[in-house]
Amino acid sequence: MNSKNPTVRTLTQIALWVVALIVLFYVLFPFYWAVKTSLTGPAQLSSEALAWFPTHVTWQNFRDVFAGQPFGRNLLNSVVVASGTVILSLLLSALAAYALGKFRFKGKSILMYIILAVSVFPQIAVLSGLYTMIKTFSLYNTWGGLILSYMIFTLPFTVWTLTAFVREIPTELEEAAYVDGASPLQTLFQVLLPVMTPALVTTGLLAFINAWNEYLFALTFTSDNTAKTVPVAIANFSGATIYENPFGQIMAASVIVTIPLIILVLVFQRNIVSGLTAGAVKG
Repeated sequence: MNSKNPTVRTLTQIALWVVALIVLFYVLFPFYWAVKTSLTGPAQLSSEALAWFPTHVTWQNFRDVFAGQPFGRNLLNSVVVASGTVILSLLLSALAAYALGKFRFKGKSILMYIILAVSVFPQIAVLSGLYTMIKTFSLYNTWGGLILSYMIFTLPFTVWTLTAFVREIPTELEEAAYVDGASPLQTLFQVLLPVMTPALVTTGLLAFINAWNEYLFALTFTSDNTAKTVPVAIANFSGATIYENPFGQIMAASVIVTIPLIILVLVFQRNIVSGLTAGAVKG
């Protein structure tokens, strides 16, 4: 039996590597194909659409993305809206998480379940009512309207995640702050927030990715490039004629908006993994 153990371990390792390579190929191949298509010129794309490698690398599609439409404005809209959504969500969720994680009051468990239920609600279910509210307050086609609508799905997520972190902060820190005469708000912003920095980075990054990629609300609540974000702008790319679909430009724009997210995830990947693990296990 012992003589077979090395063979079994070797076969197990080979099987794991094969599965890992298959998963890696499945995850990375779409992005590779987008990069390959974006580097293929419009003239060659029709004849080399299925080629694994472009015969001639060109940056024309990337230049056409910014020359043919106000894509720079769309990028600015996405940056402002996603950043504003994250900042407001983290500020409000830090206050809510402090109350839910450190104070006892009736109905706290019910409130937590309500927040969880809101986070899994489909966007289409609240679209009509939210559209009426956006129009009533004259927020249509504005950054503020998009930020307000995006917080519907980012705020429950950040509240739920940060609450799990706040519960694990030692109570002695609060007691020491109270002894020194700090108020609850001073305790939160001067004592707890520095401790919560890894949690804030994790939840903020994930909320930023969700807001950056959001499409339905951006499509519904914008009508021109005043506030239109990049997902809607890419979906509306058009060719020289109604029969032409500019695949090269679409892929180039997709690569442009994906690279910043990849960089952010690679930089903060340890915070993301540790944050999700702590929130799932300790919460």
